Amino acid sequence: MATLENKIKQKKARIGVVGLGYVGLPLAVEFAAKGFETLGIEVDETKVKAINTGKNYIDDVDDKVFARVTKIGLLKAAENYSDVAKLDIIFICVPTPFTANKEPDISYIVAASKEIAPRLRKGQLIILKSTTFPNTTEGYVQPILEQSKLKVGKDFYLAFSPERIDPGNKKWATKNTPTVVGGVTPECTRLACLATQQIVSTVVPVSNPKVAEMEKLLENIFRSVNIALVNELAQLCDRMGGINMWEVVEAAATKPFGFMPFYPGPGIGGHCILIDPYYLSWLAREHDFQTKFITLAAETNENMPFYVKSMVQREISMMPVAFPDAKLLILGVAFKRDVDDIRHSPALKVMELLLKDGARNIVYNDPFVPKVKVDGHSYESVDLTKELVKSVDCVLITTDHSQYDYEMVVKNAKRVIDTRNATKNVKRGREKVVLLGDGK
Repeated sequence: MATLENKIKQKKARIGVVGLGYVGLPLAVEFAAKGFETLGIEVDETKVKAINTGKNYIDDVDDKVFARVTKIGLLKAAENYSDVAKLDIIFICVPTPFTANKEPDISYIVAASKEIAPRLRKGQLIILKSTTFPNTTEGYVQPILEQSKLKVGKDFYLAFSPERIDPGNKKWATKNTPTVVGGVTPECTRLACLATQQIVSTVVPVSNPKVAEMEKLLENIFRSVNIALVNELAQLCDRMGGINMWEVVEAAATKPFGFMPFYPGPGIGGHCILIDPYYLSWLAREHDFQTKFITLAAETNENMPFYVKSMVQREISMMPVAFPDAKLLILGVAFKRDVDDIRHSPALKVMELLLKDGARNIVYNDPFVPKVKVDGHSYESVDLTKELVKSVDCVLITTDHSQYDYEMVVKNAKRVIDTRNATKNVKRGREKVVLLGDGK
């Protein structure tokens, strides 16, 4: 009987990926593209059907590669776990949201583990990739899997290897982004590294899963804290007057050491940066420790949509129209430029706040997001034309998609509120632009 190591080296290891979203599908496609028989397990039947009929639904996945691996049968999908025992390596890539009280929700990880446990067999490798708090792998996943009477490090192998997907990034993808791996035992780490090396150019082993889990939180909290810093300074510049925060950042970025530029915005979105500070603060409370600095940064970022809403209200108050009657155009509802991901998008939060304050005439345009629901209201993206821009009282730029014609927008708008410095290259009509953090 071939060992797992030999199966991996000979590309005969059968790969399973639980969760086929922004993390799981690119991972599954990479393994399939390398010649590994890959099965995706996904509860969303529309995704399963799409994969099994050769229809790609993730922009970061190459359509040609996807079409090839699905056509030749190297990538298939299923709605259940019935074939888990036939797999050799199983990656868990399920969502890890937080609750209404901002406490971790690892129910998807627990559910996946409980489905795998009764089907677990000797020689299998389980790698958790979902972003979570330290001790999830050993404190939650391991005990569930060991209910099978198999022992980790002896009968099966378990590791944590955090995802590093950056939606829309054309330079860094699954195969060329260095990946961290921490196994429960040294053999777990070795085999998890070997498996990961089949599709990732650089693999960094660490001593245990807790280090890998904390490392992932550090990555995202680092960004959260620095974004909060510039967001707070942007508000200060607006209050002080005469200081443009965007110019300040660009000037500071000329220093060749000791500084990394971060920029203000309407808030933060996506799956990780907004959530991870609360995962860590929850864990810290269990140890009678308060992550005051980290929590304050998260709160600062979460307050930005409120600040942007107040900017809109201020500008409308200086126009000959009552706020409820003002027609507002939101440009971009995805959480970042040139993606279709709306998870925790600050633009949607701004829309929600405007609606709650009485706005009745809101329309939006986003070339990547055809439909959204906000506070019980359904919206469809409208065509961005100069006639539309002329007809509204205020244009609010919340996502700086690269295909927008900002010169056209500024030329035809009565007022533009720019939260992303998207209009920085527009020369004419600057008097109509109100820029977040420009000190005016």
